Amino acid sequence: MQPAQDDVLTISQTFEQLLIKDTIQVELIPEKKGLFLKHVEYQVISQRYKISVYRRYSDFDVFHEVLLQKFAYRVVPALPPKRMLKGGRFLWRRRALIRFINLVARHPLFSEDELVKTFLTYSGSDVQTKLRDTCKKTGDEFMTNRIATQAKEYLPADIQAQFSTSRELIKNIHNSFQRLRDRAEKMAERSMENSTDLVQFGRELSALGSDASVLPSLASSQSSWGTLRQSLKSLSEEFAVLSDKAAQQGRREQDDVVEKLNFFLDLLQSYRDLCERHEKGVLHEHQKALHKYSMMKRQMMSATVQPKEQASVEQLESRIVQQESAIQTMELRNYFSLFCLHQETQLIFTYLPITANILGAFVNSQVQGHREMGDVWNELQPKLGCLFGSNNGLKPPI
Repeated sequence: MQPAQDDVLTISQTFEQLLIKDTIQVELIPEKKGLFLKHVEYQVISQRYKISVYRRYSDFDVFHEVLLQKFAYRVVPALPPKRMLKGGRFLWRRRALIRFINLVARHPLFSEDELVKTFLTYSGSDVQTKLRDTCKKTGDEFMTNRIATQAKEYLPADIQAQFSTSRELIKNIHNSFQRLRDRAEKMAERSMENSTDLVQFGRELSALGSDASVLPSLASSQSSWGTLRQSLKSLSEEFAVLSDKAAQQGRREQDDVVEKLNFFLDLLQSYRDLCERHEKGVLHEHQKALHKYSMMKRQMMSATVQPKEQASVEQLESRIVQQESAIQTMELRNYFSLFCLHQETQLIFTYLPITANILGAFVNSQVQGHREMGDVWNELQPKLGCLFGSNNGLKPPI
């Protein structure tokens, strides 16, 4: 590998440095009526550029398209599908768009590119045309990167082995994080279900206490039920508070834990997509070109053995020269693709400290949730004594 004054193969930025590049909010704007159909707009607010712009889903779609055109050898996160079957699809899509745009804006290369700046700051009437024009002016990364044609010189000798090992490791990490996300989602769902159950429990107590039926004489003489049921009505307020705390806990688990897991999963999935593009794209095309070249060479050998018209031989020679040039370009692109893959693999490992952030958010959400719920339960305990007297159900007689 050729030594260099600055190691162009290495990503030097830390996880913390990537996070502070930009933080982008995406807010859902109420539906607007078009000529025939309603459409949804999003307000995109960049902390870095101190500006907000309005974008439709189709703008995100074109932005994603030109990013893939220019940076085919990089981890470009996927967009959420336009049509979704999930309930609350606009909220779900908004969350996915937030993850997408923040991953893009924090990428070491994308963050300084004109395409990203245009998407985040351009306030003209047709951002899609602006994005396409910007992409056409520069071409793809292979055409603009100063070391693209020398990428082979910077690669380690065992690059293929490193790639295979890293790919398998990242695949396993991806699978593990998917399972963690699934469990975290279930916990958030249970918190929301707990919220529903608590408020319903309070309503049932209130309904029980609101029953004004006259007690029969055989029960009224010794039973305290008439007094007890009057006290039950007031308990619905405490259970409403408990329900609200449980709902807050569910939202914290969703926003602080599940979304962080989804954020990293989006990055991991985009890496796996990149690996497939490398194998099915430039590598496959290179192999096809080599096969075509070998066929041409065989035809040329046949032509020298069996005399043919001079014009057809010259045409074949010209095609062989063109194919050799195409193969050379594909070889250069293949090495540049490996070069980019090596850098993007480093990016994945640079993001791995997000695990500590996720665990910290998880623990904090549980501590806060249990403390808040515990406070309400503790406030409820003496109230039961006041309402029902010493026999409040907490210490039943043996």
